[in-house]
Amino acid sequence: MTPKEEIEQLRKELELHNYNYYVLNQPTISDYDFDQMMHKLEDLEMFYPQYADPNSPTQRVGSDLSQSFKAVAHKYPMLSLANTYNEGEVRDFYNRVKEGLEGEEFEICAEMKYDGLSISLTYVDGELVQAVTRGDGVKGDDVTNNVRTIRTIPLKLREGSGYPHEFEIRGEILMPWTSFEKLNEERAKREEPLFANPRNAASGTLKSQSSKVVAQRGLDAYLYYILGDEIPADSCHYENLQMAASWGFKISQGMRKCKTVEEVLDCIEYWDEERKNLPVATDGIVLKVNSLRQQRHLGYTAKSPRWAIAYKFKAERACTRLNEVTYQVGRTGAVTPVANMSPVQLAGTVVKRASLHNADVMRELDLHIGDMVYVEKGGEIIPKVVGVDTSQRSADMEPVRFARLCPECGAELVRFEGEAAYYCPNDSACPPQIKGRIEHFISRKAMNIDSLGPETVDDYYQRGLIRNVADLYTLTVAAICGYNKNRVRSAQKVVDGVRATLQVPFERVVFAVGIRFVGETTAKLIARHFKSMEALRNATVEQLMEVDGVGMVIAESVVKYFQDPVNADIIDRLAGYGVQMQLSEEQLSAQTDKLAGKSVVISGVFQKHSRDEYKAMIEQNGGKNVGSISKKTSFVLAGDNMGPSKLEKAQSLGVEIVSEEEFLQMLE
Repeated sequence: MTPKEEIEQLRKELELHNYNYYVLNQPTISDYDFDQMMHKLEDLEMFYPQYADPNSPTQRVGSDLSQSFKAVAHKYPMLSLANTYNEGEVRDFYNRVKEGLEGEEFEICAEMKYDGLSISLTYVDGELVQAVTRGDGVKGDDVTNNVRTIRTIPLKLREGSGYPHEFEIRGEILMPWTSFEKLNEERAKREEPLFANPRNAASGTLKSQSSKVVAQRGLDAYLYYILGDEIPADSCHYENLQMAASWGFKISQGMRKCKTVEEVLDCIEYWDEERKNLPVATDGIVLKVNSLRQQRHLGYTAKSPRWAIAYKFKAERACTRLNEVTYQVGRTGAVTPVANMSPVQLAGTVVKRASLHNADVMRELDLHIGDMVYVEKGGEIIPKVVGVDTSQRSADMEPVRFARLCPECGAELVRFEGEAAYYCPNDSACPPQIKGRIEHFISRKAMNIDSLGPETVDDYYQRGLIRNVADLYTLTVAAICGYNKNRVRSAQKVVDGVRATLQVPFERVVFAVGIRFVGETTAKLIARHFKSMEALRNATVEQLMEVDGVGMVIAESVVKYFQDPVNADIIDRLAGYGVQMQLSEEQLSAQTDKLAGKSVVISGVFQKHSRDEYKAMIEQNGGKNVGSISKKTSFVLAGDNMGPSKLEKAQSLGVEIVSEEEFLQMLE
């Protein structure tokens, strides 16, 4: 067998095993044997690069190279579906179809409505050539490289299965519950914002600039509609999807053909309960006329097809016993109450803990230990307690009182004016805050030391290697390794990662040191206003409040931070180690006030620069980036395909629309 033949044979076998494992859930070989085959293919492809193939199974691991997404026009527009929420509206839809088909018999295909990100996949000669997001329905982003890492999407279709020369298949990219919970646990440890739900997590992942990140997050995909010139005009939707399954696609679970509206309603009732056992998030049932010929006859409205509708489920709620309220201390010292409950099944997972948000929410709920509480998980990050069944409360139950002392260090909690949360003020000696501030310092948007993580920070803290962020710069390979010489390589990566932060710009340093209430945007504004750490640490409350967006609370927090001798020592040590403590000469020379006092909204797709680059230009020239249009908006920087709702609002408020070329001329 020649090397080329061996490579092709291995690819075929690995794709078959991928299909058996990820689509059918019926693996036929062990993980070890699969890995051995994969390693052999990787070695062959490395020695024979002339046989490279972007659809090889080895490419599913992705790349950590940054990429940009090109806007692509859809061959067939991706329209949204009309929504319905009750039985009456389902009956109305059924009757409209019956009337539109003038009494002709028809079938309704009922299938799960998956709560993910819509995707359109194009195949030519059985190979994936392009993957495009829904976008605005007319254009979407080309995310082919990222989609290639999703193992339930076939890169090559099964040989001899009868697929057309070219076709498009649409579906949803999803993040399974298990992957979602694992991802949020990791983000929580790093004190990063949690994803609100699996849909947001899937969307954020698919738009990652690194396909390697996409590969690591365990996305899934279900396909639900086929289009193409070679699809028989008189075929049926249900049968087409069964055919797609034979080609290698993972199709909608529990599809059912219904001949009467009663059968449709029975299907809805069944899945309203059974969906709780599915591995992915669903939020309804999609109803489609099965015949493609009848679909064409019924046609479309301006926004949606007349032959399909989505029935949306109500948010799930469960009732369980409140056993205890505990308190968590975050990086900023904010104390969050958490309800610990008897386990209950909710939205695909077993729930034992739920957020109580803050003292005000607790007071409104009037909680008592032992209460039967109602819990919802309607698109929230974690479940929340939404009510109490007081009819089941007995007289001897103890009311819940918010903690007076920090559960970690015992300091008396404080509440700042205008803040809903209570805080532990002992920020320089409270262990969760110390470790949290270090984890914040090393995070991606701060100093970006990716060789360190929450577990490593905790390990170094427990071993006494670090007690604050400045201690990171004293780490040595010998100290990290201790008696374990197997740690040398990883220890060197940590030391190199810390050294690389000496090039991190001053704006990110201000964000990284973790001043309470100073987020990424505020840090940029403060850094650009004061230009150096020395000027910032000597600033008064009044001077700080001159910065756009800085109010009394932030200003007082900044002053208090620098008045703390522990923090002042950390800043001095960081400066001594070579961390950037002022804006660079290049930044200073590029700063202008051409957009001073102007609030700018960015919308659309741009040709000459990315959205992030334009945001940086706006800030560099004294302007302010804002997310939504209002009367205070100075102008909208509009690229191609500007969002229709933003365009309509800008026109109604008389806000100026500025093109990409006009904006660049403004800055010349």
